[in-house]
Amino acid sequence: MACCQLKAYTVSDVSFINRLDPNVQIKIGNKFSYNVKYPNDGSAGVCRGELEVEVGDTSPDSKLNIKVTLVGIFAYDHNAKRELIHTESFKVMYPYARAMITTVTANAGIKPIIIPNVDIDSQNIYRIDGNPQ
Repeated sequence: MACCQLKAYTVSDVSFINRLDPNVQIKIGNKFSYNVKYPNDGSAGVCRGELEVEVGDTSPDSKLNIKVTLVGIFAYDHNAKRELIHTESFKVMYPYARAMITTVTANAGIKPIIIPNVDIDSQNIYRIDGNPQ
């Protein structure tokens, strides 16, 4: 088995605001957050990843915004470091978020928004639980 394997995922939240006037050009920005939670009930080998991606107009009176939250359930190798599980599970979840944002915007009748890939390996990963592994 690879470091982690996606067993199931769901889109837990989608919000979309489009108050753009026709033929208006805007500057788009995006941000994301990703957290992995491990159960305390002894069900080792299974974790939950939650990815939130927000894309929208960067102006102060933003008239376009889309926010998508996905939740994935992963089986993982007990010997894998949590930082590796974090990055590898993110790499699995992110394409689903990209596809969702593109689909929602295309179906809304605006030019589809295709968010760029993210190089998670170059990002800082912060551990909050303090458990060594």
